[in-house]
Amino acid sequence: MLAVMVLGLGLGGAPAHANGLDSLEQFMRQAKTGRAQFTQVVTAPAKPGQTARSKTSSGIFEFDRPGRFLFNYQKPFVQTLVADGQTLWMYDADLNQVTARKQAQVLGSTPAAILTSTHDLKALQADFVFQAEPDKEGLQWMRATPKAKDGQIQSVLAAFRDTDKGPALAVLEVQDSFGQRSVLTFTAYESNPAFSATNFQFKPPPGADVLRP
Repeated sequence: MLAVMVLGLGLGGAPAHANGLDSLEQFMRQAKTGRAQFTQVVTAPAKPGQTARSKTSSGIFEFDRPGRFLFNYQKPFVQTLVADGQTLWMYDADLNQVTARKQAQVLGSTPAAILTSTHDLKALQADFVFQAEPDKEGLQWMRATPKAKDGQIQSVLAAFRDTDKGPALAVLEVQDSFGQRSVLTFTAYESNPAFSATNFQFKPPPGADVLRP
């Protein structure tokens, strides 16, 4: 299942007293590019008399700030989510179907905007209210709440881990307005890798249906 608009990573040691908001700000300033493996668990709200069901997927996440990122889902199904700076492409290999949307219209108040759109936290404060959360599990946490009350995202929690190269994104938790919870856990983080000029370009495969809502 494709991410609910998600995702990140760092350089230069964070001070020991840094909270989650400090870590986010440092991460945004220092991480021009990043790569990590991710596991995503999506849990839908339980129906009456039933337990909540979860779906797990995994793959590779890469970004090149500002505004370019790639979620390459590998298990259990092959799906691709690519933002090239102008267009957000979503490709479902099983359906051989591509959905293309203008990036500026769909990424404003999303987790992906927080982590990849800019180097400056102040640039996001028109769309989000940010606050530090208590540290837990050895991670620094922060919460972002969209100012728009009619959007799909209710809140975003992000956690960062101190490394010798600065804060690395460890967890991203998204709660949407339908009660669905999506938790992405990032591992094997690589700070500021070099990407080719074509890394975030996407061309629909031959024969694929291309939808432009």
